[in-house]
Amino acid sequence: MEQTFYEQVFEVVKLIPRGRVTSYGAIAKSLGAGGSSRMVGFAMRYAGTVHPPVPAHRVVNSSGLLTGKFHFDPPERMADLLESEGLLVKNDKVQNFKVHFWDPLTEL
Repeated sequence: MEQTFYEQVFEVVKLIPRGRVTSYGAIAKSLGAGGSSRMVGFAMRYAGTVHPPVPAHRVVNSSGLLTGKFHFDPPERMADLLESEGLLVKNDKVQNFKVHFWDPLTEL
């Protein structure tokens, strides 16, 4: 049976290494759907319902901003999870984003 787009997104997100982040757009590109970063964002809204868990906190926007934080309870939890993995988050943005960026196209 073929996986849905959301299931494909979740599979990619599960591969993001601890202490690394990727963007909605990078995930979309890796799935051959380069213009679908918004759909990746919609999928991330449901990541909390998936088992085994999907590390949705590792998905940020293309400049490292924690745009999905409002889907965490409380919203500060997203930054807390990233910081627990060794990343520095300041003003809801991953610092040294390019250093911590994981590109599913080149790193799979």
